[in-house]
Amino acid sequence: MLPLALIVQQQGAAVAGSDRSLDQGRSAAKFDFLRARGIALFPQDGSGVTGADTILVTSAAVEDTVPDVQAARRVGATLTTRAELLAHLFNAAPRSIGIAGTSGKSTTTGMVGWLLRQAGLNPTIVNGAVMRNFVTPETPFASSLVGNSDLFVAEVDESDGSIARYTPDVAVLNNVALDHKSMDELRRLFRGFIDKARIAVLNLDNDETAALAADLPPARRLTYSLSDPAADLLAADIQPAPDGIAFTIREQGGSPVPVRLLVPGRHNVANALAALAAARACGVTLDRAVAALSGFAGIRRRLEVVGSAAGITVIDDFAHNPDKIAATLTSLHDFPGRLLILFQPHGFGPLKLMREGFVSCFADHLRPDDVLVMPDPVYFGGTAERAVTSGDLVADLVARGCLARFFPERTECGEALLALARPGDRIVVMGARDDTLSTFAEDLLRRLHGSS
Repeated sequence: MLPLALIVQQQGAAVAGSDRSLDQGRSAAKFDFLRARGIALFPQDGSGVTGADTILVTSAAVEDTVPDVQAARRVGATLTTRAELLAHLFNAAPRSIGIAGTSGKSTTTGMVGWLLRQAGLNPTIVNGAVMRNFVTPETPFASSLVGNSDLFVAEVDESDGSIARYTPDVAVLNNVALDHKSMDELRRLFRGFIDKARIAVLNLDNDETAALAADLPPARRLTYSLSDPAADLLAADIQPAPDGIAFTIREQGGSPVPVRLLVPGRHNVANALAALAAARACGVTLDRAVAALSGFAGIRRRLEVVGSAAGITVIDDFAHNPDKIAATLTSLHDFPGRLLILFQPHGFGPLKLMREGFVSCFADHLRPDDVLVMPDPVYFGGTAERAVTSGDLVADLVARGCLARFFPERTECGEALLALARPGDRIVVMGARDDTLSTFAEDLLRRLHGSS
């Protein structure tokens, strides 16, 4: 919601808002930032919605029982959703680039925005995460950037089905895997998304996106791969490093071009190929795009190193579905060191939907000496069926021979991690939908400093 609030405000609207986190005393720095920008904040009790000339924009987490929604209906205010507002802004732009897929959307969006900015095209960018390249003391929560051109770049979400509202000029689809919806519904949504685009950027290394690419005429697609020589952009000679990754990229009919990323992991090679293809679709030369990519600083909470103390490194990561978790673990296992992992599921619903996927992912990617600890899923209010808990998932993993432990409270998980940690270990804090995970990771680092 924050990036949309800033964009609409910069377009001349008066903006105010409420948030459950504000009422619960969480994320104070983010709310202080909004206040400093002249955005009024109200308790989520309906007091901020007073007239029929108000437009109430709600996120997917806001239910009809929330007092603001009830107040809006009483006074005759217009109700819309975050997805509807973003789609309206996106579709109104003469040229739009939508980045979709189960994993890698935020990083790819940040990369595309950075490449186009460096090329002088100055797009408006809306991301679901903070883009480190655009962070300044005045804008610590840089998840959006208002440009001065006809280009609009946005991360597009399929979890609530709103991807169907977007009409992109360039559609980027990183991958398709089980997450919030059934595979049949995901296939329908993503196919509809790319069918509306002038050109689609598609990953040949993912079976689902490769199948979609096969159905498009060559003139309407740009493909990329880490292994398929038929791709329009092909990566090779991949060389992981602790602080990034290097590779070469070849365009069909061209010579290999060396690339060096400041972000680690083979999954980021794939994200980079997607971003380079999107830049090419906008007329940016490959050489210019590659040069700009070397300065991409990454996205907050994507394998972000919080710091090290007593020979132990603390890492904060957004991974929350099997594909993302597998990518994180694969990247970290490129280098020595035991992993001590806290994984907090991002809801009871997703935990139930992806239970088998989570179990298979961790069982396949944890090494024998890695340790996983889990609290119950994040819950800040609302309705949630608790049919499957973290304890159930841990029991499944223990049965598969994994070193996994369940603690109902996250504080207990932290105590267990600190008790286990020894020099050479890496503590990884994983999860989504909860800003306090970053605070938790920082607190672990502080405590390690205190014990060293």
